Amino acid sequence: MGRISSSKEVEKELSPFLRVYKDGTIERLSGTPYVPPCLEDPKTGGASKDITIREDPLILARIHLPKLEPVNGQPEKLPILVYYHGGGFCIESAFSLVEHQYLTTLVAEAKILAVSVEYRLAPECPVPTIYDDCWEALQWVASHSVDGGAAAKEPWLADHGDFHRLFIGGDSAGANIAHNVLMRAGRDTILGGIKISGACLTHPYFWGSEPIGSEPKTDRDKGLGHVLWTFLYPTAKDGIDSPMMNPMATGAPSLAGLGCGRLLVSVAEKDRLRDRELKYCEAVKESGFKGEVEVVDVEGEEHAFHIVSFEKESAQVLIKRLAAFINKSC
Repeated sequence: MGRISSSKEVEKELSPFLRVYKDGTIERLSGTPYVPPCLEDPKTGGASKDITIREDPLILARIHLPKLEPVNGQPEKLPILVYYHGGGFCIESAFSLVEHQYLTTLVAEAKILAVSVEYRLAPECPVPTIYDDCWEALQWVASHSVDGGAAAKEPWLADHGDFHRLFIGGDSAGANIAHNVLMRAGRDTILGGIKISGACLTHPYFWGSEPIGSEPKTDRDKGLGHVLWTFLYPTAKDGIDSPMMNPMATGAPSLAGLGCGRLLVSVAEKDRLRDRELKYCEAVKESGFKGEVEVVDVEGEEHAFHIVSFEKESAQVLIKRLAAFINKSC
């Protein structure tokens, strides 16, 4: 990661994520290295490649395929996972080492096709526009189910995607994005009339002004969950209680409107967001949501452990649970 000259004057800093200089330059202080796609992964035999969803403004994606086994000479059809990476809306990438390794492993375990969306990052891109990027990426994927849909169809999607088994998912801020995409899917039509079969939210980044469970009851505006959101989206109506960040806020749209058939939420014992995530699951169940809600609670682990340490046993167990959820009969 390149360093910027120390002579430049800093306007504001959000440690450990980024630094904004008075000339508008932004320096990212953390994040893992970018890695290239691979047409034959040495561990799994799967393949990945990078594609363009939209040219201007640019939205990219990395598509992952498992090792394929043609059935009776026909292309193998696979469940589709549209995935949104974590990183607090402002760091990491669909092309970063940890996200690539995690999805390569999940794709091989679940035998699915995954589209990992390279949405634009804040603060250069306003937070609400990030949600729009991710909705547009979902619509682009769905357009492959329609004759004359995508102007230049991606052959991996067209040949191997099963649009009757479409899932979305994400980790941390990516899980927040997935939630907001689900709420929009409950209001707006997805191209081709496609329905989202299920969603996997791992350690979703939600927060709010009122404490839940073991959350700190004082100085809440000094905690990272609050500081990050207000730094990146200072003009949000209702601030930290915007329904985008606090789905359970007073006046937030009913969670019965989640646009999927099944929902899995994974939480971790040592994650400061855990109690709020569990409350979210309860709120979904109590809202009148007509789908199934499944909770996976992992003991002894921290936020996003399955991404940063995907090879450890607890991460592999979680990946198997996510794979089983995706492959469960609807």
